[in-house]
Amino acid sequence: MNRFNPVLIVAAISLMTLVGCNKSDEPTAQTPPAGSSISDTAATPAATTTPSAAATPAKTTEFQGLQGVVTNTKAAVEAGDFTKAKGEFDKFEDSWSKVEDGVKAKSPTTYKEIEDKADEIKAGLKASAPNKPKLSTALGVLNKDVTSVAKP
Repeated sequence: MNRFNPVLIVAAISLMTLVGCNKSDEPTAQTPPAGSSISDTAATPAATTTPSAAATPAKTTEFQGLQGVVTNTKAAVEAGDFTKAKGEFDKFEDSWSKVEDGVKAKSPTTYKEIEDKADEIKAGLKASAPNKPKLSTALGVLNKDVTSVAKP
C-alpha cells in the first residue's frame, strides 16, 4: 500500500500534464485573402461600417460588374435585340444587391433614382413592343447614376 500511493500521485500529475498540453491556447496564423495585403486585413471595425466602405477595391469590382450589365443591356437595346437585353438586365439585381446598402448610406437620393430607373427598365423590357428610345435614355441615366456613386 505504501508503494501504491506514490504511483497514484505520479499518475495523476502525468495525466494533468497531458491534459494541459493538449489545450490549444496558441493563436493560429491567418493568411490574408488572395489579392490583399496584411494592412488590408487590419482595418478597424468602424471602417467597415462607414458609408465609404462602398469605395473599397472589392466594391469597385462589383460596381464595374454592375456597369457592365447596364452597358451590355444598352448595347442590346440599341441593336434592337430586346430578348438579349432582358436577359442581360436580369443580371442587374444580383449585381445591385451587392452594393445597394453602401449606395443607400452614401446617397439616398441616388439610391432611389437607381431603384426607380431599374423598375422602369424592367417594365419597358417586359412590354410587348419595347420603346427603344425610352429604354436607351433610361439606361443612359442609370449608367450615369451608377457611375456617380461608384466614385470614392
